[in-house]
Amino acid sequence: MKQALTAALLLALATAPALAADTDTVAPIDTAITLDHAPHPFNVRDLVMMQRVSDPQLSPDGRYAAFAVRSTDYAANKGVNAIEVMDLSHDGKPVTVVAKGASSPRWAPDGKSLYYVASAGGTAQLWRLDFTAGKDGLDLAAAKAPVQVSHGVLDVQAWKLSPDGRSVLLSYAVFADCGTLACTKQKQDTRAADKATGTLYKKLFVRHWDTWSDGTRNQLYLGRFDANGQLPAEPVLLSRGIDGDVPSKPFGDDSEFAFSPDGKTVYFDVRIAGRSEPWSTNFDIYKVPADGSAAPVNLTADNKAWDAYPVPSPDGKTLYYLAMKVPGFEADRFGIMALDLATGATRELDPQWDRSPGGMDISADGKTLYVTADDEGQHPLFAVDTASGKVGELVGNGSVDGYSLAGSRLLLARSDLKRPSDLYVANAEGKDLKQVTHYNAALLKNTHEGDFEFFTFKGWNNEPVQGYVVKPAGYQAGKKYPVAFIIHGGPQGAMTNGWSYRWNPQTYAGQGFAVVTINFHGSTGYGQKFTDSISGDWGGKPLEDLKLGWKAALDKYKFLDGERACALGASYGGYMVYWIAGVWNQPWKCLVDHDGVFDARMMYYATEELWFEERENGGPQYEVPQNYEKFNPIDHVKDWRVPMLVIHSDRDYRIPLSQGLGAFTALQRRGIPSEFLTFPDENHWVLKPHNSVLWHDTVNAWLEQWTAEPGAGK
Repeated sequence: MKQALTAALLLALATAPALAADTDTVAPIDTAITLDHAPHPFNVRDLVMMQRVSDPQLSPDGRYAAFAVRSTDYAANKGVNAIEVMDLSHDGKPVTVVAKGASSPRWAPDGKSLYYVASAGGTAQLWRLDFTAGKDGLDLAAAKAPVQVSHGVLDVQAWKLSPDGRSVLLSYAVFADCGTLACTKQKQDTRAADKATGTLYKKLFVRHWDTWSDGTRNQLYLGRFDANGQLPAEPVLLSRGIDGDVPSKPFGDDSEFAFSPDGKTVYFDVRIAGRSEPWSTNFDIYKVPADGSAAPVNLTADNKAWDAYPVPSPDGKTLYYLAMKVPGFEADRFGIMALDLATGATRELDPQWDRSPGGMDISADGKTLYVTADDEGQHPLFAVDTASGKVGELVGNGSVDGYSLAGSRLLLARSDLKRPSDLYVANAEGKDLKQVTHYNAALLKNTHEGDFEFFTFKGWNNEPVQGYVVKPAGYQAGKKYPVAFIIHGGPQGAMTNGWSYRWNPQTYAGQGFAVVTINFHGSTGYGQKFTDSISGDWGGKPLEDLKLGWKAALDKYKFLDGERACALGASYGGYMVYWIAGVWNQPWKCLVDHDGVFDARMMYYATEELWFEERENGGPQYEVPQNYEKFNPIDHVKDWRVPMLVIHSDRDYRIPLSQGLGAFTALQRRGIPSEFLTFPDENHWVLKPHNSVLWHDTVNAWLEQWTAEPGAGK
């Protein structure tokens, strides 16, 4: 249940949605958001209209930055992606080079062209944008007309250029029994024309995350550019004989495959499916000749846990990758592994570092690996010496949301609890950090946010536990404020010093609430033992931490009104809301549960990624039923008493809709004040702009209803 969008220069005309008297329908909200330059507390309408900066990419010479910027078309109820480029050599301003519907910008090796993905006739294709050389570098405002370079009949799922720029890796979703992309397209068209709507499944995954299986697999191909820079309609299949997805579903990307420096070999990771895929985390790394002349070879077969994210050394002699040690455990620590490609010998580079890194890249001289990792409430960028394994923090105090390296320069997307991602540059040692974009500066100048502070207390077993408090916008000393007590999901995750477009504390601070959150036992960034400690103990140590953290916050921060507090959570946080509804309901005036686990027993049989349930509960439900009942919220409904808002969406296949419906039934049957908000078009998250506004308005109205001061018009 791990997992983890937009920001705002604007204020709305709409009022909060009103629930009809006896139905679950909702009154209409605004179809437009209008700019308001007047100062005001930060709110959801600011949030959904912010520009989201992501995917920073440095040109090979380190002079130019390409990146994605998502804006919100509120009337169309969607985000719109654009690609912008800026000259970093003289504080140039960003130039929009592809205005609409483009993503994944990547520089050609010569630094004169930019490749990206955009639609062509309704199909995602690879495009190239050539820049004109000016008197001093590229003339960004005079790019030539974009050229479509791929012509497959299917959507490009992910891609990566070769080091020499003469070929490209392409991932397509295809049927295993098809030898061509055209065959898959023909089968899809035939299915679409069939008036029978039934689908017969013979194995899991029947559905995954928010999508029902259509029988296709992401497979890896290689296309070579011809003399005109065009790719063939039928590229060469590299993942021949692989029953698995390259990249993985649902969130895999181009970090799961790579070229060797000479372009002659391709490395990729994959989990072989068969019938065990839903209860396996056994990813392996394969190598295959780039010309497809031989079948892929497994390089990490000995490790039955997760091996992934290959990064070849610049000299081609070593393959670095990330590996877990515990099979079936998605939250095990990733170690950095070095594989000698000549001898096959492997060693762990960083066994002494008790963090789980990701987002790995390597310096041009091969001496330094760059990684990000959660670390005590922050998400910094680290440098790892490839010889000694020594780890040093380069850029901290916030969250590094993405980065790119070229020569001696770093380009970073960076955020914190008060600022969404913007771009920064630094040298390769993380020094001379400088902000170079300011996309939401005007909006943030006119919005009031709450200041935040991390604190540490003695939690379960007297071990140190961290949390943070966000003050209400417009905080006044000596005044007490109602509290939103937010419980994070995962459960192997954390509430860190970073910006969020879903559970953003500033949206509550803007409504006059203080926010308290606790990174309880099971959270990431405090060592693997701390993370491991939640497995098999969902309602134990974490609950103790939440209780002790709540008390510590009340003792330390006198502006918190403990008599006017509500607890909120999603995913595992939603599970915990259902759990505390029965076993720790005394402090709360109301509860908000988003996509939580209500019945642990049925959750096992209804979810899709079974490895998670089996690891957390010590095995399948039919083998250890007592483990699933130990902390099962459904068994404590008789003790529920606190008013609760339940939110659950139709396309959530991680924690299916029936969990939320069951909880709402329990609340209604018990006569407890309760409401149920559902979205037929959302998954485990709420992503569409209008739905996000409705979600926040509904939650805020619920909090305000139950935390209003006596005599305040209740």
